[in-house]
This record gives sequence, C-alpha cells and structure tokens, in this order.
Amino acid sequence: MLNVDRIDLHYGAAQALKKVSLQAEIGKVTCLMGRNGVGKTSTLRAVAGQHGITSGTITWDGTDISGLPAHARARKGIAVVPQGREIFPLLSVKENLETGYAPLARKDRSLPDSIFDLFPVLKDMLSRRGGDLSGGQQQQLAIARALVTRPRLLILDEPTEGIQPSIIKDIGRAITWLRQQGNMAIVLVEQYFEFARDLADSFAVMDRGEIVMAGDAKNLDETKVRGMLTV
Repeated sequence: MLNVDRIDLHYGAAQALKKVSLQAEIGKVTCLMGRNGVGKTSTLRAVAGQHGITSGTITWDGTDISGLPAHARARKGIAVVPQGREIFPLLSVKENLETGYAPLARKDRSLPDSIFDLFPVLKDMLSRRGGDLSGGQQQQLAIARALVTRPRLLILDEPTEGIQPSIIKDIGRAITWLRQQGNMAIVLVEQYFEFARDLADSFAVMDRGEIVMAGDAKNLDETKVRGMLTV
C-alpha cells in the first residue's frame, strides 16, 4: 500500500503542502478532492517523485521511497496520468503507447490486450497522430499509456476535465474494472463530485495545502464535501 505520512512540500519560500497524510490500498480507489490550487497536484507530484518533499515520508510497498527520483519510482510500479494529458501530439497513437515501455524490462515491452478492451477506439487509431485525436480520445490514450507500464499504483489527475459525458462514463468503467482486478491501488484526483463519489472506496479533501477531511466513502458527508468543492 501507499502511505504518505505528514509530508511538507515547498516551492521556494512558499509552502504548498502542510503535514499531508494519505493512504491508498491495492484493490481500492482513493479519491483526493478539493478546489483548484489547494495542493492536490502537488501531492501527486510528491508521490510520483516529480518534486521533492521538505519533510515527512512516502512509503510504497513497505519501502521508503521519499528520496527516489521519478524514474526509479516508475520502475517500482508507480504510473501517473497527468492533468492535461501531456500526450505527444506528433507521435502516432502506437508510438505514444510505446513510450510506456521506458520503465519496463525488455521482455515485458508489449502492448497489453486489456488496454484495447478498455478503450477499443485506440485500436482503430494506432497510426493516427496523437494531436489529431479529440480531447476525450487523448485522455483515453494517456490512461492507456500509463497502463502499458503495468503499474501497481495508478495516479489519475482530474481525468474528467474537459471531457464529454460519454467518455467520462468509459473512463469510470475502466477504473472500476481495474479496481476489480485486485492488483492495483488507484489514487484519483477529481473535482467532479458525482464521479468521485461513485468510484471512491476512501476519500480525502484538501484545503490550503492540508487534508481537512478523510475517511471511508460510505461515511462521506455529501453536503459538507460539496461545500468544500464550491468556489
């Protein structure tokens, strides 16, 4: 499991995270919610090794990974689907997927059939450039690229942002299927409350760089959480 224990994170003199703690278990979805600018993406960057923490510890699978660089964490099975997708627009869909080979041993460098079962549209577009896809198709590609790495911890940063409702449903079904396989922990950052509520096993809500509410999804106070997501 992932255990983030009382981490602080700074950008220069500005403190972005204050004593943030978060857990994620294999076979479950942990949803991290909050308004824009409260520290959600900074938390994900800390877990992925994209920005160093000032204090606290991050443990994955029983090992302290706080000091490991991002590429070493990727080799330990941590994959990120970034906000804004960040696919390569001039590469084909197939080439974008193959960038997921980077942390894998040579013998494991193949495209899993499961990604085309989850997102069949990608199979028909393997030769198309990533930049020619719609926003929703690019989001599916970004998730599929992460899955190529065979992650055991999948981090998704606002996967519904700017996506049409039909593809939001496809993404929700994909996350549900991945959870059911029982071999992956999923951390989902989301502002779309209904999407997060329907998928979450546990939740945490952030405000001003701190976790201000957390617990099992079945104990989630909808009115209170909605109030904390409203600008």
